[in-house]
Amino acid sequence: MSTNESIFLNKTVTVSPLVLLSVVDHFNRVAQDSNKRVVGVLLGDNSSDTIRATNSYAIPFEEDDKNPGVWFLDHNFIESMGEMYKKINAKERLIGWYHSGPKLKPSDLKINDVFKKYTTNPLLLIVDVQPRESIGIPTDAYYAVDDIKNDGSAAERTFIHVPSIIEAEEAEEIGVEHLLRDIRDQAAGSLSLKVTQNYQSLLGLHQKLADISKYLDKVYKQSLPINHTILGKLQNVFNLLPNLNEGSMMEAGNDPKNSTNPLNTAFTVKTNDQLMMVYISTLVRSIIAFHDLIENKLENKMLNEGKTV
Repeated sequence: MSTNESIFLNKTVTVSPLVLLSVVDHFNRVAQDSNKRVVGVLLGDNSSDTIRATNSYAIPFEEDDKNPGVWFLDHNFIESMGEMYKKINAKERLIGWYHSGPKLKPSDLKINDVFKKYTTNPLLLIVDVQPRESIGIPTDAYYAVDDIKNDGSAAERTFIHVPSIIEAEEAEEIGVEHLLRDIRDQAAGSLSLKVTQNYQSLLGLHQKLADISKYLDKVYKQSLPINHTILGKLQNVFNLLPNLNEGSMMEAGNDPKNSTNPLNTAFTVKTNDQLMMVYISTLVRSIIAFHDLIENKLENKMLNEGKTV
């Protein structure tokens, strides 16, 4: 892995909900009910390891459906719109570009080279604007790096994936909450919402584990080359898992105290801690209730004695 690639792997991209809304609106206005994709400019801050994409604007873009190498991008529009956005918010600067994908295209590297005129390392954000049954965020972030071959051949320009999350400012969170109120079922309680969210999270985890399994199977069958960076990250994940081979509940006579299973011990300790907090909270609540009762009795007694006198 090159030094340039390792630098980008330590970065994280945060995407504002405003960017997602702008991209979807751009797609619905220009390319809805077609196979075309839309392209635009990303604005934000890339001065730290956390790249923040806070705003965006659409740009005119055309490409040939039959020949992916033929495309048109309006440079003058990028510059004129950029100057106007600087007057609105000088802190937001051009950090990259987006397109509606949903996957990488052969011409993306050449388009990415165009944006090097405006920023040193342009970020490519692919936003999946189509509704999908799959669980997960609809964004994928990439940086272009030089892929150095182990066999000594010439380096090739390629994209590396960078982790991305959806993060909103306080004002945006309030706006999103108001929008969700109109979407959510008002008859559904908070418990059903939590169960639904947990179910969706488990579906997302299952999907990611299935993707990892498919990738490892392809590497084992030599359908894909070995990538030591990916395998290293997977090994770090496996190292965090408890060792489930030491002992079992059956050997311990179904008694958690006698079990040598680290997972069982961890769950037992966590549950005991939570129950202890519940027990202490109940005691405190009862003591406060008794204290209020005694104070009320004393106050009533004093009032009755005053009336008698």
